Amino acid sequence: MNLYFSGHGEKYAVEQTMLTLFPQERPVYPEGPVQGDNALDLSFSRGPVWTTARAVLRRDGGTFTRQCRVKTARLDQADPVEATRLTRRTLQRAFYLAAVDCLGTEPPWGMLSGVRPVKLPTRAMEAGATPRQAEAMLRRDYRVSPARRRLAMDCAQASLAVKKSLQPQEVSLYVGIPFCPTRCAYCSFISSSGSANKLIPSYLEGLLREIDAAGENLQAAGKTVRSVYIGGGTPTTLSAPQLAQLMDRLRTAFRLAPDTEFTVEAGRPDTMTREKLEAIRAGGGNRISINPQTMSDGVLAAIGRSHRAEDIRAAYALAREVDVGAINMDLIAGLPGDTPEGFRASLEEVIGLDPENITVHTLALKRGARLRQEDAVIPEGEAVAQMLSFAWDALREAGYVPYYLYRQKFTSGSFENVGWCKPGTLSQYNICMMEELHTVLSLGAGGVTKTIGEGCVKRLANPKYPQEYLRDLDRIIEEKTTYF
Repeated sequence: MNLYFSGHGEKYAVEQTMLTLFPQERPVYPEGPVQGDNALDLSFSRGPVWTTARAVLRRDGGTFTRQCRVKTARLDQADPVEATRLTRRTLQRAFYLAAVDCLGTEPPWGMLSGVRPVKLPTRAMEAGATPRQAEAMLRRDYRVSPARRRLAMDCAQASLAVKKSLQPQEVSLYVGIPFCPTRCAYCSFISSSGSANKLIPSYLEGLLREIDAAGENLQAAGKTVRSVYIGGGTPTTLSAPQLAQLMDRLRTAFRLAPDTEFTVEAGRPDTMTREKLEAIRAGGGNRISINPQTMSDGVLAAIGRSHRAEDIRAAYALAREVDVGAINMDLIAGLPGDTPEGFRASLEEVIGLDPENITVHTLALKRGARLRQEDAVIPEGEAVAQMLSFAWDALREAGYVPYYLYRQKFTSGSFENVGWCKPGTLSQYNICMMEELHTVLSLGAGGVTKTIGEGCVKRLANPKYPQEYLRDLDRIIEEKTTYF
């Protein structure tokens, strides 16, 4: 889409709105006068009483014009951060309304384009708003649909409850294992094939070095670990002795809270064995993920998974037998070859297994994913909407409640990913990480440490690839030494 600006330079805010409303478009900034059928002319003009944003959208042979305004005195009296926020919101709203006129429909999240929509009602309630007032803000200011407002408010209440329980000295810990048996067609994460990868032993040795250094540093700072999350990749690509070594080192290097939540992504059933699950339990693990994504053998084959639905059932039964604690199961709405009926069957079977948590993702076609590179045929947005609508009703009826959510770019229908749990079984780590409630120390390749404090988030990223991580390990350890 050709974008023409006058009176402002808010490229990022406008581009995010464009991606939400026209996900197939990419921004172009031509020189000269406005021209072409696929163009937005977005101006911001200041007057003595009102400052006005005017959007003129030319598309599909039509011209759609909307304008929004804010009092000039309000902009003048605001601090620079608030003035920028008001400017962006006014511009986005004018563009949004013109686009809705053009499209004839509104996205479920309305004007919201960020990853963390729950932060809006959470902050409003922390500032003194009632839940009813916070929900009204989502409706009035951002035009969020009723179903999504309910999701956001449920998750905001869960976030506030977890935040209230956190202690000042507590942090969370993420440990990355960037290895998988095979690469799924929808995946864009940095991971290596674990089945034939000789790098795992040296990677684990390097990771243990970083754990020791970070643990010494964190203990010297008086910090306690509230939740641990071993993710990836697929951590259960490691052998049982390797898992035991890793978890033992985490317990000895860090000061864990008495009730530390300890999650290990077991993810792929083709990597799970009794010995590995017993190592997880013996090492203090009390939560695992078994992620089918679908219970359809045909869809599993289409996304490049080597296991089948029967393997998922067997892995789940084994996890219950070993008693590794709470179990989460992931499903993805919108996978290639799936249908609303097929997704419904998968969800009903997973609900029937009775895991403590069920996370429903919407397929995101990320740049590095094979599905995007191959232009795979995936369900249309309306079909995905049917999948999610059924999921929300079925999960609530089965006694699950939503506790965290986030959005991604390039998702089918501009939808969301939502974690559902039985009462009392939510994942504290997921909320702390997604809502940025406290510091998350990340170790291993691809880990991004986020330090929360004094109204800002400070980030420190480890190299993405295992080889780069090992090459730069001395520098990584040195950076962590002075980080807290």
